[in-house]
Amino acid sequence: MIKYLKDEEKRIVISLIISLPALLSSFFHIGDLPVDPAWIAIILCGVPIVKGAIVGLVTEFDIKADVLVSIALIASVLIGEVFAAGEVAFIMALGGYLEERTVARARAGIEKLVHLTPATARVIREMEEIVLPADQVRKGDTLRVLAGETIAVDGMIKKGRTSIDQSVMTGESLPVDKEEGDEVFSGTVNQFGTFDMVAQKVGEDSSIQRMIRLVASADAGKARIVGIADRWAAWIVVIALLASVLTWLATHEILRSVTILVVFCPCALVLATPTAIMAGIGNAARYGILIREGDALERLAKVKRIAFDKTGTLTFGKPSVTAIHREPSHNIEDSLLLELAASAELYSEHPLGKAIVSAYKERFNRVPEQPEEFTMEAGRGVEAQIEGKKFYAGNEALFKEHGIGLSDELLSAANQEKSTGSTVIYLAQDQSAVGIIALSDTLRPDAPETIEAIRQTGIQTVLLTGDSLESASHMAQIAKITEIKAQCLPETKLQKIQDYQNKGELVCMVGDGINDAPALKAAYVSIAMGGIGSDIAIEAADIALVGDDIKEIVHLLKLSKMTMKTIRFNLIASMTLNFIAIALAITGFLNPVLGALVHNAGSVAVILLSSRLLHWRRKQSGGLHA
Repeated sequence: MIKYLKDEEKRIVISLIISLPALLSSFFHIGDLPVDPAWIAIILCGVPIVKGAIVGLVTEFDIKADVLVSIALIASVLIGEVFAAGEVAFIMALGGYLEERTVARARAGIEKLVHLTPATARVIREMEEIVLPADQVRKGDTLRVLAGETIAVDGMIKKGRTSIDQSVMTGESLPVDKEEGDEVFSGTVNQFGTFDMVAQKVGEDSSIQRMIRLVASADAGKARIVGIADRWAAWIVVIALLASVLTWLATHEILRSVTILVVFCPCALVLATPTAIMAGIGNAARYGILIREGDALERLAKVKRIAFDKTGTLTFGKPSVTAIHREPSHNIEDSLLLELAASAELYSEHPLGKAIVSAYKERFNRVPEQPEEFTMEAGRGVEAQIEGKKFYAGNEALFKEHGIGLSDELLSAANQEKSTGSTVIYLAQDQSAVGIIALSDTLRPDAPETIEAIRQTGIQTVLLTGDSLESASHMAQIAKITEIKAQCLPETKLQKIQDYQNKGELVCMVGDGINDAPALKAAYVSIAMGGIGSDIAIEAADIALVGDDIKEIVHLLKLSKMTMKTIRFNLIASMTLNFIAIALAITGFLNPVLGALVHNAGSVAVILLSSRLLHWRRKQSGGLHA
């Protein structure tokens, strides 16, 4: 395991491994040794603590818990209580290691965002196509983008038509048809065909570069939670020193004064938070929740609002057939319409075409018949020959180009489906419209129950999505979310998060896409869908739902509050024991060695109390309700 740790963590682990046997041999007086083995723990574990305390105190006048520990260590050594000094140093190093492991996690989201930016672009200059580094593209240049390529800069299509996967920017689950005059963004992917575009926003002004800057700035603005022991450090140091000095003045026994410093060392305080959080992390892992940031549970307990992305978060993020409508004047069954459409789309690379084929396979458990001829028109649809007849499947533009009319009944059905956010595929046979197929992303079945359970905890919900208002409103109504913000770009989502938090409403953001990364970074705490979600979204988030099971968010909220209760109880229990030990030290019933053992009983108690979180589960009462 050690080879996977950072250098500082390696040092602490090695120090702990070497120090523990040394302390045990010192306590049990094993063998005749020229030097007390406890010095090993003092040098390996104690010296770094003393050094850090001095540097912080001198350079920034930063009084942390390490200051009191350093005073106790030095005082114990000066009066010859070497074991007490080594034992305190060991416990504090252990607490520091646990804290480091639970709070510090590497973040690589920005690096992955950078990789989304294409390194080169095809630029047309003087009627010749040349490949240049993307950062050399100038505003006004004409670029040629081939099928499957990532667009290098923001601009407008000058010639050609296609479908663009722009989920990186908007989170939309379906490609968007584009033609001459339409805007395209850097970082998005050309699905079909070749088109020429005019560069409008290049270099640092491009959409993908702006998003990289948003992620970086949002991450820098998120303050780290300060440990409870360090929060109270100034008071602990003052009280401990005052009690020690007063005891020495009253009794003239330096042993009692040093014992007070030893028992006042905040070992249990240092362990209170990381042990509880580690147990909470272990509990969450049992339910498919990966907590990447150690203090995320502490922050989650304070949120007032949860913001949900739609596509891939509340929904499955994949289009599926939701309705079939046939032309009333044609006597054709829905099943035959689906079969004909699946045959026509069999060779299609478009996600909508693939969804139609998948729907046919699921319904009939077989592969559709192969078309005799097949032609795909980018940004329009497909044309196929099936059993000697021409069959069309596509959008209204395809029908207009081929002079195929649509009845009022079919248009009414199409408009009704569009009003719910569905995408409509029009179907025609031999120049005559025969029906439509509606496709839409589908809501996760447990989403409404999850939203209601969250609301019952007193936390408000809001939907932030790049999709259209119609699609967002339809899904929000089913999911029982009343507040909606639609057509959000990455910077829009980030701004909404910041607006809430500027008003004092700490926000938890739940998302899955690359476009969610800035908002995930900016939110007080963030949750990513670990299965369907992009690597960048997961890297940007504090927590990942490995199984994409959103109902576990309710358990996570309850667990965060239970973890904070455990931390508070740990603090009360350990401080109570410390004050009892101080009273015994003042009266002379404890020496430094016994004092160290007694006060570290509080550390053991803290660990035992925290371990109860490992198997905690919210009580079930009516589904998700706790």
